[in-house]
Amino acid sequence: MHKRRYGTRRLQVALRQNGHRVSRQRLRTAMRRRGLHALQPKAFVPRTTDSTHGLRCPPNRLLDQPNPTQANRVWVSDITYLPLANGHWAYLCAFQDACSKRVLGWHVMAAMPEELVTMALQRAFWAQPPTPGLVVHSDRGGQYCGNAYRKLLHAREAVRS
Repeated sequence: MHKRRYGTRRLQVALRQNGHRVSRQRLRTAMRRRGLHALQPKAFVPRTTDSTHGLRCPPNRLLDQPNPTQANRVWVSDITYLPLANGHWAYLCAFQDACSKRVLGWHVMAAMPEELVTMALQRAFWAQPPTPGLVVHSDRGGQYCGNAYRKLLHAREAVRS
């Protein structure tokens, strides 16, 4: 629906339907003289991080630390969105080794529940058993602060960041 956002194309069609023949350039000039312009709707981009969840978040353990020089010491994770052909979105969570840059585990879902993150983390654990003291770093999104995620890390002696 146009929601009354008429640009020169739509305005030209409407005027032609009323029997007026006018070029788009002439419409553009007339609109500019009157200070009129079409409102451009902003593209929708889904938010993948909600830091206002009220859950306790761990401190950033990577702050002011040198980059890791050994694999399986620091993993990083984030959620991103994937636009689908039908106009909907899918969400991808991935865990990557910070040293080797290898993606260890990932999972895709149509929504962003905590299960998205826990499934990706379980796949990472299956692909690469963690060393004790492994630091798993993520943003402060609610999916990374949930009980199931914390229990999964605790069971493998990994440290949240």
